[in-house]
Amino acid sequence: MPTKRYPVMLNPNQRDYLIHLTSSGTESARKLTRARILLKADEGELGPAYADKEIKEVSVEVSIPTISRTRKTFALEGLEAALIPKKRSKPSRPKKFDGEKEAHLIALACSEAPEGHARWTLRLLAEKMVELNHVSSVSHETIRRTLKKTNLDLG
Repeated sequence: MPTKRYPVMLNPNQRDYLIHLTSSGTESARKLTRARILLKADEGELGPAYADKEIKEVSVEVSIPTISRTRKTFALEGLEAALIPKKRSKPSRPKKFDGEKEAHLIALACSEAPEGHARWTLRLLAEKMVELNHVSSVSHETIRRTLKKTNLDLG
């Protein structure tokens, strides 16, 4: 069997902590899954660790890459980093609405509804924001989230 690139060697305190964590079951599912992976992958005092394929078979819905990433994070960054996911430093997409565009949206939503409509709908607001060139494109769902964030009620 080839040696693992990132072996997991838990000390007794870490092992006790992970056992307590998994037996309590009060943490997030992701954290508990990673704790179980580390316990199965431990090459410490209790004998040889499970191979990644064996961990995958024993654990429900855990992929080999997840097991490898958990091993690597533990080896390079420690126990807490392996259990808790990193926060993104920046969002994957830039926001559609900044303060100025939000202000235009709120002003539009508070204005008189277009002719033939009793009130503004989210889709009408989205279409009007594009028509007025405030944004190049926007979905009604983005409009809903933005108005919800500002506690604005259209009804």
